[in-house]
Order: sequence, then C-alpha cells, then structure tokens
Amino acid sequence: MNMLALPYTCFIEGNAVRWGKMGRGAPLVVLHGTPFSSQVWRRIVPQLVDHRTVYYFDLVGYGQSEMRQGQDVSLGVQNRVLAALFGEWGLVRPDVLAHDFGGATALRGYYLNGLRYASLTLFDAVSQAPWGSPLVQHVRQHEEAFAGMPDYMHRAVLREYLQTAAVQPLSEEALAVYMTPWIGEVGQPAFYRQIAQMDQVYTDEIEEQYEGMDCPVTVLWGEEDGWLPVHQGISLADTLSDKSCIRVPDCGHLMQEDRPEAVVAAVLKTIARA
Repeated sequence: MNMLALPYTCFIEGNAVRWGKMGRGAPLVVLHGTPFSSQVWRRIVPQLVDHRTVYYFDLVGYGQSEMRQGQDVSLGVQNRVLAALFGEWGLVRPDVLAHDFGGATALRGYYLNGLRYASLTLFDAVSQAPWGSPLVQHVRQHEEAFAGMPDYMHRAVLREYLQTAAVQPLSEEALAVYMTPWIGEVGQPAFYRQIAQMDQVYTDEIEEQYEGMDCPVTVLWGEEDGWLPVHQGISLADTLSDKSCIRVPDCGHLMQEDRPEAVVAAVLKTIARA
C-alpha cells in the first residue's frame, strides 16, 4: 500500500507540523483523528485527486509531526494549528472532510476561529459528551506508569486498542501503519501523552454553540462504532445539517478501514453539488 508523502513542514506555536498535498482543482482539507495520522487517508485521497487538490497533515503530536516531552497536543491547540495552516495554504473556504478528533478540530475551528468551509463532511466525530474509553480514563490517571511499560506490553496494548476501532480485523499492513509512530523512546510516551490530554472540556466549550452551519454538512456514522455510539451521529446531523445522518452498516469507528468507499462516495456526492 502506498503511503501519503508529507514533504513539507510548518512551524506553528513551536511545533513542527508535517503536511502534503495532491491533486488538482479547488481545495479539500482532510483531518484525521486519534490515535491515527494522515495515513488513514492513504486509500481515500487517491480517489479524490481528480476532483480536488487535497491537503493533509499530521496533527500536533501525531504521525510524522513533532513529538516531545511537555508538549501540548490537546484539542485546545489543534484548531489553532488548523487556522494557521489555512493561512499558510492561502485557503478561504475549502471543502473539509474530518474524522474523530479531526471532527472536533474542524468544529472548534469554525466556532472559535472563524474558519469557513465550502462543505463539511463529518464521520464518527468527537463532538458531544460523553466521549473517552475506559482506557482513556485509566491512562489519564496513570500516564507515567503506562509511558514506562516494557515495549512488548505497550505493543500489545496498542495493537488491541487499535483493533477495537474497527469491525473487520485490521490487516498487518494497517496495524503497522498505525502503530509505528507510537513505538520507541519517542513514540511510546507520545501515545500516552495524547491520551492523558484528552479532556471533554474542549467539546463542552463549543457544543452549546452548535446550530445549522453556513455550508452543506454531511454526517456519516458507523452503525457498530464501539467508541462513539451512532445516536451521537444522529443528534449531530439533526443539529448541524438539513440532512439525516447516514448510518453505515458493518462499520465501526474506523470507517477508513471498514468502509472506505462510503467516505469517498459521500465526499464525491457533496462536491458534485458545488
């Protein structure tokens, strides 16, 4: 499987942020979630490049972007980074596709930073209380202990955690793609750092502002999402969009692996109306 190249680096709020772009035409920005990276789009971006210039990047503290001790990698910084990238790329009103924490970042960018979108496609987005798995709650209380686990234990925890995001068994290729950034002396503490900084306050801050947006909004949700239940998607669509939530069968939280064709179809349908 070809990986997405991230040949460019921006320095934002003291963080090195890696990014790339592919395609032609009007801009489309894709935002990944946790604990993933821009590589979740490796099977999706190639299906969109004949229709849009696709911009992708690794969130602060994720993937190939900088990871360091004491770093703020919370949702509180990610929307500011997104706003800075819009400026760097010269984007005013791009189409946006966002998953999980990427959804929270897109929504925070809209409500807190004044970013505007030509369209917004959200799926399995962190957007409403409650969120955060039992592992998240445990790591938040014991970050240091988890960060110092032997490598073999960490790999086992990471592998099992990633699999809970999907309904179908993840391939060894997919597991390698998603695990690699979080392994080693830098990656392992970075993994538990981002979990320890997960705080519902960042969605509470904007949830009361949710209302119909000034662009077409499409919400999709995996019917078998074990991280964020489908009723959250239904509620989000009812609040933000004039269309009902698209429930995707045989699909968990990680739609990019379970049902990537559903993501591509939703985006193509949305931009065809533009």
